[in-house]
Amino acid sequence: MSVVEEAFAHYRRRGDAAYFGEPVSMTEHGLQAAHFAQLAGASPRLIAASLLHDIGHLIATVPDHIEDWTVDARHEETGARWLEQRFGVGVSEPVRLHVPAKRYLCAVDEEYFARLSPASMTTLKLQGGSMSSVEISRFEAEPFHREAVLLRRSDDQGKIAGLTTRSLEDYRGLLESLVLGGD
Repeated sequence: MSVVEEAFAHYRRRGDAAYFGEPVSMTEHGLQAAHFAQLAGASPRLIAASLLHDIGHLIATVPDHIEDWTVDARHEETGARWLEQRFGVGVSEPVRLHVPAKRYLCAVDEEYFARLSPASMTTLKLQGGSMSSVEISRFEAEPFHREAVLLRRSDDQGKIAGLTTRSLEDYRGLLESLVLGGD
């Protein structure tokens, strides 16, 4: 099975499930995040990262309902490991950093927290809340922190019930062009 088929299989298996307290499925959320990243002028790698940023939720088993979560699922780390082996750091690092990017934005943007969905507020508590000044400095030193912030903003936008976007299949060529070593 090709890398792209493997990714799509994860979406076929679990992507139709509700996206943890949001009005979209996991597949719709990924497609919307990619849509908004593309509208923001993101690179092909960042569009792919936006599309696949929550693949860690599809790979790992977590409670279906956000109110049942008692610890952070660390889906960004699970997903980043999977993506790095298949697409490299240009895709995996923004994914690894998209949860820290939420914590970062809560610390540096006074209006950001107020725009978070209720589900994102719940997970923020599990993820450690707003960053401290030391954490902000560490995050800003990360080579892909700017890309992670753009991914995070696309992630936050990608929760609109009924929004028409491209399909997963429409991203096949983009993803195939980014697979390490060809497919």
